[in-house]
Amino acid sequence: MTTRLLRSVVGLALTSAILSIIIFQLNSPVAAVFELSVCAGLIPVIFITAISFTQRIAKSQLQERRRERLTRFFLLPVIVIIAGLALLRWLKIPALVLPSADGAGDVRLLFWNVRHLDLLGQIVVLLAGAFAVVVLFKEPRK
Repeated sequence: MTTRLLRSVVGLALTSAILSIIIFQLNSPVAAVFELSVCAGLIPVIFITAISFTQRIAKSQLQERRRERLTRFFLLPVIVIIAGLALLRWLKIPALVLPSADGAGDVRLLFWNVRHLDLLGQIVVLLAGAFAVVVLFKEPRK
């Protein structure tokens, strides 16, 4: 709704924080914590960091960067697909087991025993965000 990127990021963070409160009120504390930590915390930090490093460039420089990026990352989709398939084969993901409808299942047991890949994904996203912030704020050597 706004043309200013920084205001959009702050709006995203506020919306995610409100959404996490709503999710918590709906008795889903694990999802609320994930929403708060990733969508209201980590993602806005990465966006603000990226916005702080952006600057306008000329069209000729933009075309040169596109060509360079295409040559540099040409094989990346293939590598990601092969790595994903190898991980799926190595992890041997069990069949999805849903909790009972009566609500007798404990969320913690379900999360740690059945949905452990969700936890792994959350940890990877948080570590990648922390790594990105460290890399982006690192001073270049002279």
